[in-house]
Formats: sequence, structure tokens, C-alpha cells
Amino acid sequence: MAGDHTLTFTDASFDADVLKSEVPVLVDFWAIWCGPCRMMSSTLDQVATEYSGKVKVGKLDVDSNQATAMRYGIRGIPTLLLFKGGKVVDQKVGAIGKPEFAKMLDAQLPAPNSQPAAASPQPPAVPPPTASSQPSAVPEGVKG
Repeated sequence: MAGDHTLTFTDASFDADVLKSEVPVLVDFWAIWCGPCRMMSSTLDQVATEYSGKVKVGKLDVDSNQATAMRYGIRGIPTLLLFKGGKVVDQKVGAIGKPEFAKMLDAQLPAPNSQPAAASPQPPAVPPPTASSQPSAVPEGVKG
């Protein structure tokens, strides 16, 4: 029931796959009997494909992996938890659409052009005039 880029998380693999991940991880807590979970499945697969390499996206079946669901206090499904650095940084309960997924994930990713802009070239500074470069108040040839 998962797409090519949608991962499957389990109680046994959760810490290694999610909490120790170098990239943000979106976990969909779901069950086969959950209608809204099934409705959201194709959108989740699209998001997993679009964010491949930037975010891990996966599902955890709450019926087969009750320990992790209990650990995070999952009481209603679908519940989406977004992890970054081993901590929950965002949460949504209930089915959401693709724009909500994008908003949730984009908030945890660096902006596409987040590199500092190159400083615009400045003209070289002109040194202030010195006494030797000041024109003389007395015209040449006139003795003062």
C-alpha cells in the first residue's frame, strides 16, 4: 500500500529510521481499516516522491506497532508527526491535502536559495584629501 518512495516504519526500526535520521522524517500513523488514512495514501505517496532526498516519508501501522503509537500518544488516526533531530517539530491529526503537507515540510527545510547573496561590488574607497594633495591657496609664482 506504499509507493516507491514511501517507507514502512516499525517498532523495531523506529529509532534508527526516524529518530536518528539526518533529514526530517514525516511519519503517518495509520491502519488498514481507517478510511481517511486510505484516502490520504496516494497524496502521501506523491509527497514522498516529490521530497525524496530531502525528507523521509513513511507509514507506521498502529495495529502492528502499538508500542510506538503509545509512545507518542496516538489516539486518533491518521496522525502525522514530523520529526527533525529526533524531536517532533509538527503534528497534524486527520486527513490533510497536498498543500498542507507542503507547508508542513517546507517549514523544516532550508529555503531553495538560502545561500547568502554575494555582496554587490562596491567602488573602491577614495581616500580623504591630505595636506600635500590640497591645492595651495597662493597661486604659483606669487610669493606670500
